[in-house]
Amino acid sequence: MHLLSLREHSRFELEGKLLRRFDTTLVQQVLQNLEQQGLQSDTRFAEQYVYSRRNRGYGPVRIRAELLERGVSEELITVWLDVPARDWQALMLEAVTKKFGDLPPADRKEMAKRGRFLSSRGFPSWMINDYLFG
Repeated sequence: MHLLSLREHSRFELEGKLLRRFDTTLVQQVLQNLEQQGLQSDTRFAEQYVYSRRNRGYGPVRIRAELLERGVSEELITVWLDVPARDWQALMLEAVTKKFGDLPPADRKEMAKRGRFLSSRGFPSWMINDYLFG
């Protein structure tokens, strides 16, 4: 309960943390009880995680990878990342403007720098290319 009181956890994360201290059978029973009572939900975790990461300027590629690392199912990830491309593009423009200002890239070196930044933030290459060359 203490772990869940701090923040939402995926079942996979919670299981990993609990298995370090307790027996597998006990952990599975506890996780099942928490899920049945609605205290642990991968759906709620995915929603909260996507919202949080989007607000910090991260793109869909990175968020998807992070959710997969946390044991969230592909179906849930698709549900929460299924946002129109224009919304992701607006988020990308906001992130790049915050980092580099309103001026367009001055030369190839600056374009490469912005491309690397956006790629590290998890935006797809086609979107980055549209921004840089479009």
